[in-house]
Amino acid sequence: MTDPLSTTFAALADPTRRAILVRLASGEATVNQLAEPFDISLPAVSRHLKVLEGAGLISRTREAQARPCKLEPEALQRAYSWIDHYRRFWDASFDRMADYLAELQAAENKDKA
Repeated sequence: MTDPLSTTFAALADPTRRAILVRLASGEATVNQLAEPFDISLPAVSRHLKVLEGAGLISRTREAQARPCKLEPEALQRAYSWIDHYRRFWDASFDRMADYLAELQAAENKDKA
């Protein structure tokens, strides 16, 4: 069984799925509306939607014959939180490196004076 974060990142790995999420960020849309900008079949779009739904990134409801899709930001928040942890780590590492480089530069300037 794959963990939810791995499933989320696997779903986000595809540019078509990321484009679908960008579209859904502006509001709900039907499969036909989501398929419009792509040069792929409706079944292919449906497969992408199934992956996004399986990762918890979208949900689909039933309204008469339509099945509008909606962005579910909680799964994105989990991915963001994981990435943000490492962003803070790298920010701190780069801050330490900048401090060290400033010390080296100050020592070099002192030696030149």
